[in-house]
Amino acid sequence: MEKQKINMHLQCPMPKLDFDIITLGHGSGGLLTNKLLESGVFELLKNPMLDQHHDGATFTLDGPLAFSTDSYVVSPIFFPGGNIGDLAINGTVNDLAMCGAMPKYLSLAFILEEGLTMKEFWEVLVTIKFAAEKAGVQIVTGDTKVVERGKGDKIFINTSGIGVVHHKAQINKARVKPGDKIILSGAIATHGVAILSIRQGLEFESDIATDSTNLNHTVASLLDVFGEKIHLLHDPTRGGVAAVLNEMARDTNLGVDLKENALPVHDVVASACELLGLDPLYVANEGVFLAVVDPEIADAFLEMLRKDQNGTYAAMVGTVTDAHPRQVLMQSGIGGKRVVNMPIGEQLPRIC
Repeated sequence: MEKQKINMHLQCPMPKLDFDIITLGHGSGGLLTNKLLESGVFELLKNPMLDQHHDGATFTLDGPLAFSTDSYVVSPIFFPGGNIGDLAINGTVNDLAMCGAMPKYLSLAFILEEGLTMKEFWEVLVTIKFAAEKAGVQIVTGDTKVVERGKGDKIFINTSGIGVVHHKAQINKARVKPGDKIILSGAIATHGVAILSIRQGLEFESDIATDSTNLNHTVASLLDVFGEKIHLLHDPTRGGVAAVLNEMARDTNLGVDLKENALPVHDVVASACELLGLDPLYVANEGVFLAVVDPEIADAFLEMLRKDQNGTYAAMVGTVTDAHPRQVLMQSGIGGKRVVNMPIGEQLPRIC
């Protein structure tokens, strides 16, 4: 990942600017704003729609659409395996993918704090460029504001996205039924632990890097094959897997049976969670999705997912049931059961 980042920066040399840091003048809408946008944002992210430099973008899309928006306030803004820039792109792309939609266009809005270095801003922009290209989306409109020093935390980002719903997708909680199988696309808790390890200055036997990535291509391939047999998709970000499953149980008036031994968690992440007193079920993820699928396709779905680069650690972790409505139960490795409750409060603030 670090080698890839170095190559990205070699391909995108930083432009020469009059200032080394962001000033309030860069948010004035005047000369400094235009210099920042022209030599930075517009040049790096250029495409025919963004090149119009208008207040918005006009385009035509065919079929049902999905729309999503999210804001990113992660701290610190740079962390192992990524930064706030690619996190913002991947997050909104994945939100659309969970709707069964193929992301097409994004808006990108920055709130910059006075004093942010141009070098930091450029690195964020470069990762945004490459994350958007990897996901196959275009950034077509945006906004930039600057706040006084101490009134922000270097940089906050808002991204909104629009996509076309896959013609076979019927993603809806109302379609979840008893007997459906619950599949996780990858190992959980990695992103949250990566962020926390940097904040606390912790060192582990091996590096823990964010799992942040775009999932839209993976989801599109699965929808091509399994279509309406995929009843629900969700990315377990804040609140983790526990929050997603409790929300589903509440909204469907059904229950969930989980198997602790089936949960995919990397050993180093599990050890870190134990050290920090965290339950991996409640820790945020940024490159993992949860699928609820018809039992007749569960094995084939899992087999196909494991062949995808984003599904190497995919696992079937549970079943939907009507035996205990609105409740998530987990069978432990030694045979007992415990209730997995909805998270209370914020375990790890500002992880996305």
